[in-house]
Amino acid sequence: MSQFMAPQILLLKEGTDTSEGKGHLISNINACQAVVDIVRTTLGPRGMDKLIQDDKGKVTVSNDGATILKLLDIVHPAAKMLTDIAKSQDAEVGDGTTSVVVFAGELLKNSKEFIEEGVHPQIISKAYRKACELSLQHLNSLAIDIAGKSPEEKRMLLERCAQTCLNSKLIAGKKEMFAKMVVEAVSSLDSDIDISMVGIKKVQGGSLSDSQLVQGVAFKKTFSYAGFEQQPKRFSNPKIVVLNVELELKSEKENAEVRVESTQDYQGIVDAEWNIIYDKLEKIVATGAKVVLSKLAIGDLATQYFADRDIFCAGRVPEEDLKRVMKATGASMQSTVNKLSEEVIGTCELFEEKQVGNERYNFFTGCPHAKTATFIIRGGSEQFMDETERSLHDAIMVVKRTLKHSKAVPGGGAVEMELSKLLREYARTIHGKSQLLITTFAKSLEIIPRTLCENAGLDATDILNKLRAKHASSLPSVGIDLTTGEICDTWKSIVWEPSLVKMNVLSAATEAACLILQVDETIKNAQTNQGSDSFGAGGMPSGRRGGATGGRGRGRPF
Repeated sequence: MSQFMAPQILLLKEGTDTSEGKGHLISNINACQAVVDIVRTTLGPRGMDKLIQDDKGKVTVSNDGATILKLLDIVHPAAKMLTDIAKSQDAEVGDGTTSVVVFAGELLKNSKEFIEEGVHPQIISKAYRKACELSLQHLNSLAIDIAGKSPEEKRMLLERCAQTCLNSKLIAGKKEMFAKMVVEAVSSLDSDIDISMVGIKKVQGGSLSDSQLVQGVAFKKTFSYAGFEQQPKRFSNPKIVVLNVELELKSEKENAEVRVESTQDYQGIVDAEWNIIYDKLEKIVATGAKVVLSKLAIGDLATQYFADRDIFCAGRVPEEDLKRVMKATGASMQSTVNKLSEEVIGTCELFEEKQVGNERYNFFTGCPHAKTATFIIRGGSEQFMDETERSLHDAIMVVKRTLKHSKAVPGGGAVEMELSKLLREYARTIHGKSQLLITTFAKSLEIIPRTLCENAGLDATDILNKLRAKHASSLPSVGIDLTTGEICDTWKSIVWEPSLVKMNVLSAATEAACLILQVDETIKNAQTNQGSDSFGAGGMPSGRRGGATGGRGRGRPF
């Protein structure tokens, strides 16, 4: 039995770096704090924007937390978890990406003093999870439900949630206009609310107020041949055929060989090629269709053929746009021109080609199956339109989640202050270390209203004291009015947020904080990360102790 009693020795590959212990945990928390400090100033209606240039020279201007963290080259493994929760928040609810990172960072920051004093991370994690569970229970009691309300009331609530989401975006000045557009677009979708059916097109030039919502489909004019200009550009109630068929003469395959013994034989081969395509075109014309769209190319012969018969055609239409055309018009994509029955042909009230800025766009409006919509965004610069697109995506996701979840809570820091008050009251009823830790969780919740104040240039201490006094007087919907710099009833001030956003912020941030707190050792293989990404002592990137992001662009770290 002696061989089983011998101590086991674990040998790691030469060059492997390991970091463990209390110092390593503190190092992880500091790295996460470095990431939080980058996005903290973007929170809220008065948050600042970040200008990021990647290694290819592309410039992005954004205040969306998930976008910023996605563009940053974060090399610290613990700090990457904050990027993951921001992406998760963006995918799940669309909004609150900065809030979830800031709250998770504050939980870690406040737990650092307990770690230094020797409190076991498992005890901290257990208390945080208990506090999160209590917060979620209280959150449901603070929410109002739009289920069963009249369509007018439901629409008003959705628009207010969308406006609150757009408050912190570059397009906040036009939030009423865009909120109505977003609600109208989402309301026109199927019951499953597939947001891929909402298209967003960007046309440079003009002002933001020139942006429009098309109840149907709009896409940029595709490449076309000379005969295109002779085709009609407007139809009322046209029949629409959608094909996955190539309508052009194809050259022979490489190295193909056909042996002929006379010029008549050669002419017969040529005629056969022409007959094949003419047969296809005749069958399409026989359906009575006035608009022909194809995923594949439509050549010059077919373009001129359709033009002579007053038919509009477009080839190489992007698949995404074709799907939305089929959804809106009721057409079905066909891979053959044989047996084109009425069941597979779509229609709409009006088809027209119009000029939008410097581009030509095809519009399908008045569709009988209007289960899709298209935003056409105007703006002076490409970066501005990109940020407008991201803002609309967040608002669309918020409206979608509100429709499905049907509950909203007051914004402006009101929910966080109320939950903080309730957790402090609960902490006074229990004993032991959990009392301090749940109080710490309650204190961490206040980072959201505090950051809102700091980003707006307000006195955070004064505002938070006023909020605590109001919430102690049983006024749970009192939050911050960043327009006046005072406190207000956020229900009346139309600062509403879907409760699902707050639920995801609390859950994701708590799980991320607990996960990081439970990491007691990092093992890094030197061969997998070399050069600037290598770790120094304590698991930190060499050359930048205490930071979490690596250099990107022209040698300059973000």
